[in-house]
Amino acid sequence: MYGLLRYAKVDKRTAALLTTAAGGLGALLVLVRMVSDRRTAKVKIQTARSRRAESLQRAEQAVLRYRQTHPSTDSALILSLSLSELTKQLQDGSLSPEDVLYTYVEKTLAVHKNLNCCTEILLESFDHLKTVGANKNGLLYGVPVSIKENIATKGQVSSCGVIINLDQPAQEDCVLIEVLKKQGAIPFVKTNLPQALLNYDCSNPIYGQTLNPHNPQKTCGGSSGGEGALIGGGGSILGVGTDIGGSIRIPSSFCGICGFKPTSGRLSSQGLVPIYRGQKSVLSSPGPMARDVDSLALCMQALLCDHMFSLDPTVPPLPFNVQMYQSSKPLRIGYLECDGYSQSSPSMARGVREVKALLEQAGHTLVPFQPLRLKQVVPELMVQGIFADAATSMLQKLKGGPVDPCLKAQVNLYALPTWLKRTLIFILKPFSPRMPAVLSALCGLSSVADLWKQHAAVEDYITETIAYWRKCDIDVLLCPVIGPAYNFLYCSKLSSLLSYTVLYNLLNFPCGVVPVSTVTADDEEELKHFRGLYQDRWDKLFKQAVTGAEGLPVAVQCVALPWQDEMCLRFMKEVEQLVKQNRK
Repeated sequence: MYGLLRYAKVDKRTAALLTTAAGGLGALLVLVRMVSDRRTAKVKIQTARSRRAESLQRAEQAVLRYRQTHPSTDSALILSLSLSELTKQLQDGSLSPEDVLYTYVEKTLAVHKNLNCCTEILLESFDHLKTVGANKNGLLYGVPVSIKENIATKGQVSSCGVIINLDQPAQEDCVLIEVLKKQGAIPFVKTNLPQALLNYDCSNPIYGQTLNPHNPQKTCGGSSGGEGALIGGGGSILGVGTDIGGSIRIPSSFCGICGFKPTSGRLSSQGLVPIYRGQKSVLSSPGPMARDVDSLALCMQALLCDHMFSLDPTVPPLPFNVQMYQSSKPLRIGYLECDGYSQSSPSMARGVREVKALLEQAGHTLVPFQPLRLKQVVPELMVQGIFADAATSMLQKLKGGPVDPCLKAQVNLYALPTWLKRTLIFILKPFSPRMPAVLSALCGLSSVADLWKQHAAVEDYITETIAYWRKCDIDVLLCPVIGPAYNFLYCSKLSSLLSYTVLYNLLNFPCGVVPVSTVTADDEEELKHFRGLYQDRWDKLFKQAVTGAEGLPVAVQCVALPWQDEMCLRFMKEVEQLVKQNRK
């Protein structure tokens, strides 16, 4: 009996030692795995950077060779032309695609050195020159086009700024690239974006931070930030981005260019790489970015062709309605300066007021409009729609690599355990009117039934908004956009203050932005007294984010009903023309 007891004690001691050893071994294995992952990530990042450096160097050498053999090329003239002027001269032969491409590659290289906006020069674009003549009748014949990094081009990586995607080159061009080439365009460069896309800054651990072309101390916006910076800096005449919450409109606003988010489904999304798939509440859309509205319209006209409808039968075969775009009939225009959830900056509110006055002088009717129930809709439909899985899919994509500083505040919030989020909701409720609801939304949905209810609530909200729109009897809507350009590291701290842009992804309304002014000293003075609607932490951070913006672009946002994309572009053109006439 004594022997058995003694054996039992020894056995317990052995078990304890074995348990401790197993725990230690487990911890060691986790540590080894972490070190291994970091090494792997470092190698992948270095390989991607080397590939970029090589493409830039080879492009520079190609430009130098071309310059030596074509010394009479008038680069200044080419860069000064609008897209409509450029396409005309390419079509009539007074300019060659070679002169245009090499001129824009040279300018892109110069802009990139200052702004860090490119992820790779597409060297095959030089070979493409040999066959581009076969598509001389295309609407974009000989036009160099820049492409956001997550838009698939054959043989190139669409990383979305995350390490896990770096060894997955595309097997073929996406539909939009195929259609652009069929229309004679030459995709020639891919541009930078923020890590994991769901952020409106433009930095990632692979390619670094992209700067604003008007002020390098400011962000260019995101997620199509490389496009905004390159076009705003003069390195591209036409680009293609994607937009799930303002990702075309925000960088266009920050960088002083025009950008358009079509109705989701109007253009093919086949071959566009999202950070994760399956989310259906807040819809993404590819769209054009350029210096003027006519360029956006020409790009849409080129893409909305039989070739795209054939390649992607899920796209409704609706050609571009030129008659609607060129219409000059007076419009009934809804307008707002503040959406009731977040107060726009003084400069952006002034931009809306000034454009409203110009529209009224031009004979249009302006009608007050207010988005419905945004305090409830932002957390319950927008945030919970994008992160119904409690951000698990996004966090999964970030594994195996460092988190970029521009994303850290967001990721830290998403990664909090649910019990801690619930505790913070309880603590913050008496002091913070907006954050508890957003935290609750970030807890995600617990069942398929809840997801279906969420989808139904989105459908009901779209129906409700369209009914209100018709009650107001308006054709289009004028409203602020996010801006002016933020100081660095504020976008992730204010990721839930995107009501002005995400709303129209939720509703699936086409919308775009047009630059109309610049921030004045008076705007900066008024900003000193800015308190916001709630005087909470987000309002204080927003004030800090937009401070020091004198001279930066001010834009307005134009919106139309679903599938009325040409109406939206027509309204944008009207705003652009009135602003130009007023400046004269």
